[in-house]
Amino acid sequence: MEKNLIPRLPLEGNIDLTYRCNNNCHHCWLWLSENSSEKRRELSFPDWRHIVDEARSQGCQSWMISGGEPMIHPDFTEIFDYLTSKAITYSLNTNGTLITPEIARLMKRKGSKMIALYGADRNVHDMITRNPGSFDEMMKGISLLKDFGVGFTVQVVPMKDNWHQLDKMTGLAKSLSSSYRIGASWLYYSSSGTAAKNKEIESQRLSPEQVVELDPPNPGYDSKIELANCSLNSGEHNANDDRIFAECISQRNSFHVDPYGKMTFCSFVKDPSLRYDLLKGDFKEAWDDFIPSLSDKVRGGKEYLNNCKSCEKSDDCSWCGVYSWLEHRRFSAPVKYLCDIAEVTGKYKKEWISSHRRYYDIAGVTIQIDSDLPFTENSFLPKFDLFKTDIPGEDIVQIRIHFEIPEISDKDMGEEVYRKPPWAIFRKKGSWIYRQISVDPEDKTLRRLVVFNKDHTTAEIYMDRPELFSEVSHHSLTMFPTDQILLSRIFADRRGLSLHSSGMIIHGAGLLFAGRSEAGKSTTVSLLKDEGEILCDENIVVRRWEEGFRIHGTWSHGDIPIVSNNEAPLKAVLFLEKSDENKIIPLTDKKEVTRRLLPRLMRPLITADWWEKSLATTEMLVDEVPAYIMKFDKTGNIRKVIRKFTDTL
Repeated sequence: MEKNLIPRLPLEGNIDLTYRCNNNCHHCWLWLSENSSEKRRELSFPDWRHIVDEARSQGCQSWMISGGEPMIHPDFTEIFDYLTSKAITYSLNTNGTLITPEIARLMKRKGSKMIALYGADRNVHDMITRNPGSFDEMMKGISLLKDFGVGFTVQVVPMKDNWHQLDKMTGLAKSLSSSYRIGASWLYYSSSGTAAKNKEIESQRLSPEQVVELDPPNPGYDSKIELANCSLNSGEHNANDDRIFAECISQRNSFHVDPYGKMTFCSFVKDPSLRYDLLKGDFKEAWDDFIPSLSDKVRGGKEYLNNCKSCEKSDDCSWCGVYSWLEHRRFSAPVKYLCDIAEVTGKYKKEWISSHRRYYDIAGVTIQIDSDLPFTENSFLPKFDLFKTDIPGEDIVQIRIHFEIPEISDKDMGEEVYRKPPWAIFRKKGSWIYRQISVDPEDKTLRRLVVFNKDHTTAEIYMDRPELFSEVSHHSLTMFPTDQILLSRIFADRRGLSLHSSGMIIHGAGLLFAGRSEAGKSTTVSLLKDEGEILCDENIVVRRWEEGFRIHGTWSHGDIPIVSNNEAPLKAVLFLEKSDENKIIPLTDKKEVTRRLLPRLMRPLITADWWEKSLATTEMLVDEVPAYIMKFDKTGNIRKVIRKFTDTL
């Protein structure tokens, strides 16, 4: 696993102000009654202010505020005001029933606010919360937020007793806010460990099949979710390392403080021996000394090493020692419920990959295409079949195609660096955002959006009209007018050039035929088709490998619908000139070769570093591969000339 390059600083604080709540939800793993005696142990505003000041002095910049119901704390307004007034960002989890105008006014501060929804109507919602009137009070709270212009997210909380309403709950969430999310798809056992409460939670757990249906894995980018930033394979380089939390702690930049001033590295850690009492010590000691000491304290022994540590299903599993402790009161035990979910997850991934993923090899690069919709035999034109492979190579470009365009404002696009219909391109941090635009400046319709990472090796393509994906055989993998827009960018980083040219393999020699439009690239390969193998008549890739330059076929053909995924050593670059004679003339002036070759480069839309890299590769090509002028007519006599020429290579 790649080591964390960020210094170990406490950048994010997770705090639970209370575990008391005015609701009493069937599924809740932390609940205490509103009038619980634990209230007197809860930290006051001065206590929290002291802890927050200490954390800020060590680098804490953001806060996650939760409970219980945090607003039930008598000092909530003061604490929330103090936390958010200087924070870079914050998040707040609430059931929404205790929002007042004063609180709503404070919640206007920029941050993430999540309101829990347990049912699509008051009957189901109140049945789960066991608090009559909680649905109506939540709706009043939401109304207050809207009155004060507060943005918020509705969090749909699924479980067995509201599963039948999931679609209606989602519909209600969408009607209440422009932002909604589905909460945790599976439920944890109680922090108290009482058998009665665990039995109640278990009765609300969804089946493994429902969990996967609700939160399907994303095989597109090997997306194993490491919940709570935990790693199942801590110490993975040593199969005998049984320290369950060592790697998690070393990479973590967050901490948790409970309502009573006990601090540790994760909100799910409820073992009292793994918590530091801030009322008896200070934050710096807790962060610098106590938490790192826990790396060696929690060991799984043989139970961990022989089960979860070495399990072949670990990539499909959400197991973490904290969940094991909640389930069994020890950190090393498997959790059967998670094992069952992992089994279903693995089957889902296998089936999904079979119908939603395709691999295509071109010039030593594997293009992995993942689609939200299943592929059919007619998704792409037959020309791609020659490039299709079942086994990906080591160099992979990953593309994911979605059929719903996300809502995105102009300010979220980043810095505009290019605009020429049909594309406007924006740079935002480590990403490039391509937005399809109309030639009509008044037409603001967003029909396609593409997000590339910095080096264009991963892409998320968002497009409308999903019916076209099933009804039309596409001529490009990227859904662009041509894949060369991407490939030219990709190969520049690999000492390669995507060239507007044709190519053939004749007697084992790779020949590149270059020339301006109408120079006769298609005519040439048509005349020579019986002499060898046509690679493509419109676009060719050449790459500098260790042994020298090689020519590679592509699927982007012109008038001649013949393509090949074959490759060969590049032996000659021939610049085409239509003539009344047929002959091949050496071209020894390297400046002239460069002058003729550069216009043939297929350019991506983003060209800054591409140009520098492509120019360096072009100079190598000119130095290492001989160039010629090939004069030819349409009689076909050029075939004899080519035979004689290739015999000398």
